[in-house]
Amino acid sequence: MEILEREEFKERNKFGFGQENVDYAKFFIGKSYLKPLVDKNSPIFMANVTFEPRCRNNWHIHHAKNGGGQILICVAGSGWYQEEGKEAVSLEEGDIVVIPPNVKHWHGAKASSWFSHIAIEVAGEECKNEWCEEVTEDEYNKLDS
Repeated sequence: MEILEREEFKERNKFGFGQENVDYAKFFIGKSYLKPLVDKNSPIFMANVTFEPRCRNNWHIHHAKNGGGQILICVAGSGWYQEEGKEAVSLEEGDIVVIPPNVKHWHGAKASSWFSHIAIEVAGEECKNEWCEEVTEDEYNKLDS
């Protein structure tokens, strides 16, 4: 469901808006917000990530020797997910994306909507995140949003 108005989106976003994601802002185009959902001592990282319209993260890879990867659970608004070399996939509330380790990808909001997903970092051996290049305006503008 596309939602352009911030206040309407905040009402639909049951997991909370969180704080502006300043620590990772250099890896995003546009503003994102982060609300951790588990204690920092939890064995997994899980947070609600919110993207303003047109916001997206850079291409990135969740590296792991064994296990690893990421799971996205879409909770509000409309967004995009794309793996390198594949077409972008439209994301809506209730969609789940399982991202294997070592796969280059990006995700973010459609131009016409705010978007939130719960990001779950899958446990594994020698896990690390590699941030890559931005998703260009030309790449993004080719999407049907």
